Amino acid sequence: MSYYFAKAVNLSFDAAIERVTAELKARGFGVLTRIDVQATLREKIGADFRPYTILGACNPKLAHEALQAESRIGTMLPCNVIVQEIGGKVEVAAVNPVASMQAIENAALATLTTKVSDALKAVVEAV
Repeated sequence: MSYYFAKAVNLSFDAAIERVTAELKARGFGVLTRIDVQATLREKIGADFRPYTILGACNPKLAHEALQAESRIGTMLPCNVIVQEIGGKVEVAAVNPVASMQAIENAALATLTTKVSDALKAVVEAV
């Protein structure tokens, strides 16, 4: 099982970020954080890097359910979605929560994790 869902898209980098944000919103997610990795690496260590943005997405209802079921699940939140230029194309990728939470032994999270995973996969497919 892969730890992410990914798709190359026929959009500009900025348009892909806008589209991902809209698709997340349509599924009850908001973007809590937006990290411009390219700018951060340039500023902090003077490194050149390709356009790469990490969007920290959260569905408050599902996050609340997860936090009630598992007190330390916050170490796995928010769900990250990336937009990057790679090989001359723009790619959108999202974490697969089912894969990333396999180590957590809490049956109450299984259904919830599948819901989040299905939603993030739908976001990637819709972009």
